[in-house]
Amino acid sequence: MAVPKRRMSRSNTRRRRSQWRAAVPQLVPLEIDGRRVLVPARLVPAYRRGLLRPAD
Repeated sequence: MAVPKRRMSRSNTRRRRSQWRAAVPQLVPLEIDGRRVLVPARLVPAYRRGLLRPAD
């Protein structure tokens, strides 16, 4: 494991941490049971096969 030789300043630490963000999932419109719903792109095959049901 890497160990820093010097202490990192608070501003540098916060600037580094601010780059770690969760990305918003890309939603894709999909027709399920006659309704149009928005689902994440990576889950479209599961919704089409009926493995997942959209929330009401």
